[in-house]
Amino acid sequence: MHEILRALGIDDHNPGAWAGPAVGGSGPELESVSPADGSVLARVQQAGAAEYEQVVQSAVDAFAEWRLWPAPKRGEVVRQIGDALRGSKQALGDLVSLETGKIRSEGHGEVQEMIDICDFAVGLGRQLYGKTMHSERPGHRMYEQWHPLGPVGVISAFNFPVAVWAWNAAVAWVCGDSVVWKPSEKTPLCAIACQKIVHAVLERNGVPAGVSTVVIGTVDEIGERLIADRRVPLISATGSTRMGKRVGAVVAGRLGRSILELGGNNAILVTPQADLELAVRAIAFGSLGTAGQRCTTTRRVFAHASIFDTLRERLVKAYAGARIGNPLDPATLVGPLIDRAAVDGMQAALKAVARQGGKLLCGGEILEGDEYASGCYVRPAIAEVPPDAPIVQQETFAPLLYLMSYADLDEAIRMHNDVPQGLSSAIFTRDLLEAEAFLGHSGSDCGIANVNIGTSGAEIGGAFGGEKETGGGREAGSDSWKAYMRRQTNTINSTTDLPLAQGIEFDV
Repeated sequence: MHEILRALGIDDHNPGAWAGPAVGGSGPELESVSPADGSVLARVQQAGAAEYEQVVQSAVDAFAEWRLWPAPKRGEVVRQIGDALRGSKQALGDLVSLETGKIRSEGHGEVQEMIDICDFAVGLGRQLYGKTMHSERPGHRMYEQWHPLGPVGVISAFNFPVAVWAWNAAVAWVCGDSVVWKPSEKTPLCAIACQKIVHAVLERNGVPAGVSTVVIGTVDEIGERLIADRRVPLISATGSTRMGKRVGAVVAGRLGRSILELGGNNAILVTPQADLELAVRAIAFGSLGTAGQRCTTTRRVFAHASIFDTLRERLVKAYAGARIGNPLDPATLVGPLIDRAAVDGMQAALKAVARQGGKLLCGGEILEGDEYASGCYVRPAIAEVPPDAPIVQQETFAPLLYLMSYADLDEAIRMHNDVPQGLSSAIFTRDLLEAEAFLGHSGSDCGIANVNIGTSGAEIGGAFGGEKETGGGREAGSDSWKAYMRRQTNTINSTTDLPLAQGIEFDV
């Protein structure tokens, strides 16, 4: 553990405000506790109002210069950041595992996501395209262009403590924006490690230090200031639906922009035409990965009545074989939950399942013993529940999977869509008509809809996000970059006449 922290420049005590280099901290001290064994990894002196002001002003000042750099040159800096992350992948991936409890391969995979989005953003630096339009007026040319927007506020959650920030930051940097990052208080060390890696690259290239900043602090002292700050035109926030409603309301109140990536209640439909072996493997990863703490975690499975019993048996068997333990152990498939509050939330959901007519098929226990001393380890659970059980409408951020049966595909799609969230979805079938129905206008209402792959593990090349109470935001690939820029429509008159649009006559 100490070798990992030293390799990333993490001290026993660390400042919580970074305006490029460290600023300091005047807020309460924060302990980063590993859910793997309950040990204190390091401490952070959180930012107060004064440090917040320094951080944001540095981002404002840096933006004024950074926006003037040609986009391909900004992309070159991001390329170097990607290379720096490659060099730190093992240590940073291990820190992600230590601080979040996700298994080592997932921690390393998260750092790979950062590298991938940097690669994507490098090419984007030469592709910030506008359009030309034909004018109705002779001798006039119309086109649109995209300008840098300003400092971008990024609020990230504990479960992806580095990747989601990188999805936003790499794209924002190439677009000419500076970034103010408020990470989760549950994973502050990952943010400090990333800031140190990035700052070294910026300094080497003569980039204004405030292009990348970090401010670690409480919701009241820092979070509320950030979302209300008119100097920050865009807030990208990842977290619960409750949090997103607060962020969205405050940002909208000042007519700012927000990208909201909120709760997911993701489902997989398994039809009689499915490859069951493939479906079981996808459901197992989707429901067990990150101990059920992904926004894209598979939480509901709808199986046709003709295959329901077989699928249920195979899933229970798969769960029984999932090794639970220390996330840095290569044999481990399921690590701990982030903290005891998450454990309590799962236990409350299991009690609700019993009250609402559900039946627990396996799992649910809190594990005890020296290996599980942190108190954050649980046995992943599968429950057979009625489709109308109220608990099914909620996202329980834990490894708790609900199984339900259906009679026909229309019924399955209706039940699938009958939740407030709309992030990720999948169908397993070898029938083209079923697949197209699921992807069609009256099919899945989610922002992500897959065929014969699970709900979890999205690539960065596509836009990531969901509908309904998931927030409607889009990050990462495709044309998500447009949210980080301001669009401008331009008309140029190259004549000595002044014709008006719509044929209006107005002679003075």
